[in-house]
Amino acid sequence: MKKGIGEFMKKKDLLKNAVEHIDIKAINSVEMIRAMKKMSFSARDLASAADIYDRMLGEKKCAVILTLAGSTSAAGCMQVYVDLVKNNMVDAIVATGASIVDMDFFEALGFKHYQGTPFIDDKLLRSLYIDRIYDTFISEDDLQHCDRTIKKIADGLPPRPYSSREFISEMGRYLVKHSKKKESLVQVAYEKHVPIFCPAFSDSSAGFGLVIHQYERPDNHLSIDSVKDFLELTMIKIHAGTTGLLMIGGALRTPRSPS
Repeated sequence: MKKGIGEFMKKKDLLKNAVEHIDIKAINSVEMIRAMKKMSFSARDLASAADIYDRMLGEKKCAVILTLAGSTSAAGCMQVYVDLVKNNMVDAIVATGASIVDMDFFEALGFKHYQGTPFIDDKLLRSLYIDRIYDTFISEDDLQHCDRTIKKIADGLPPRPYSSREFISEMGRYLVKHSKKKESLVQVAYEKHVPIFCPAFSDSSAGFGLVIHQYERPDNHLSIDSVKDFLELTMIKIHAGTTGLLMIGGALRTPRSPS
């Protein structure tokens, strides 16, 4: 019996072309966005959105909240978000756990996302220990290292309920000493005092790490308090008064299965 082509493939054959994050500082897209005002469909919508965001930035009393979906981060937009924080263009972030943990924190630990394809047998990927985000690949071994790092951070904290914002701040503190990437959103936000919230924090690599943390410490562990998240976000809105939302991306992710 002849072997299928997948049986000859190795992990290194699929994890070889790393995703590179776009640098918005390297180009000037202002004139292109302005030209889109005279177009139709999504192009004109993008130009209108840019105008609204510009008005937010021009209003000194307006607090800007950036909301992110994970898929845009893995796709190569993470440096854009870092630059927004570095240049004081956002005041708070609400994101998926995937965006913050599986993608940004993951890369800060020295790992990569790789260009792949959706037209591949997922059973083959499973046999090679590769996870897929549409057309993007990640090593499951690397992601499990991320799980264990989250557990390590949790093990070193006092056992009590934490908001996701509090725990992500501790992740930023950890990266100050241990990051292998020049800039990450979690670390830059920590250094710039920009809070990051993940309402579904456990729906990510963090969830796996915290499960291990709680399993090994049944009577002495921390937890993530979603109501505390809601309270802190509510207080930000009340104190800010005027707020604006910069919403980027939508969900498109293949769920990760426990090993």
